[in-house]
Amino acid sequence: MLQPMQDDLFGAPPSPPPSPPSSAPVPPAASAAPGGRKPASRKAVGAVQLAPQALQWQALADQLPQGLRMGVSTWSYPGWEGLIWDGAYDKSVLAKKGLEAYGRHPLMRTVCVDRSFWRPLTASQYLAFAGQVPADFRFVVKCPSVVTDAQVRDEDGKGMSLNPVFLQPDLAVTSFVEPTLEGLGEQLGVLVFQLSPMTWGLLSHPTELLARLQAMLDAVRAALAAHPLGAQIIVAVEVRDPELLTPELADTLRAAGATFCLGLHGKMPPIEEQLVFLRRLWPSPLVCRWNLNREFGAYGYPDAQTKHDPFDEIRTPDVHTRAILAKTIDGITSRGLPAFVTVSNDAEGCAPRSIALLAEAVVQAQAARIQRLP
Repeated sequence: MLQPMQDDLFGAPPSPPPSPPSSAPVPPAASAAPGGRKPASRKAVGAVQLAPQALQWQALADQLPQGLRMGVSTWSYPGWEGLIWDGAYDKSVLAKKGLEAYGRHPLMRTVCVDRSFWRPLTASQYLAFAGQVPADFRFVVKCPSVVTDAQVRDEDGKGMSLNPVFLQPDLAVTSFVEPTLEGLGEQLGVLVFQLSPMTWGLLSHPTELLARLQAMLDAVRAALAAHPLGAQIIVAVEVRDPELLTPELADTLRAAGATFCLGLHGKMPPIEEQLVFLRRLWPSPLVCRWNLNREFGAYGYPDAQTKHDPFDEIRTPDVHTRAILAKTIDGITSRGLPAFVTVSNDAEGCAPRSIALLAEAVVQAQAARIQRLP
């Protein structure tokens, strides 16, 4: 039976947890520098292989909750040579062939498909993704922006006009739910509906907005219910406007069988404030996308990219967020609920290293909780 959430799970930052027991050692810190690695020649052909040193994380992976799936947002970064890839590959090669190697990394049990946000993908494209990863791998997929963005934007992201098909139920089903189910099948884990920043005209009429969201989510849930695998799919809504974090939004999500996606981004409040909202949906799975370090602000993506490139080291550590997220993961998975956490390079500078550090923190949170048991 599910137990009530502990008050401190969604409250103040946790005190530093004790080290894991000596019987369960963890590998060296993931933030260690790459050790002066010399640039290698680019590999342009052949299969992409997993870096042999990535297998060092198997012992740590074995200590993590079975219900936890962590992964990156987009996998085509040459800077992960030695962390994920066995050599230096062109970005285009990694985009097409890197997923197979990535899926063999002990810590990477999911990935966020970001490209679907910019343009709907076909069932055959999703099927190609599924064919590159193990059977127990799961995908987090973003709904196309043509459904979830209230505005039609130019190439610079500036809104030009209202989107006439914003939150259109039939379009959400035909352009997103159906092709993901057909292509990914059992490997589909989470459908994420990221609502892009909205105009004040929409935000000032929340009742109308939430009614449109409810209608779309109801259509999504109906489409899932008609599919043999639909019951296992998590539906999550992410927002980029703090004004939407209201009891009414929580009621809308609960009524539609959806959850809230923690969007750790400069446009949104810090994790501890978003967790207050998430508690309204308890019991609920955890879906979190750790996108951008708050140090860069709401519009700091270009600055983060400049600082973090080539994305091979932790350059902007966020110990505060990592500690709270680790404790949240432990609190939710220890009650038998799944957790999907995807991390961007711009969370701290290097997504694979952030995930390794987060994994260590989760193991420590587990140990601390067990020590508190009577």
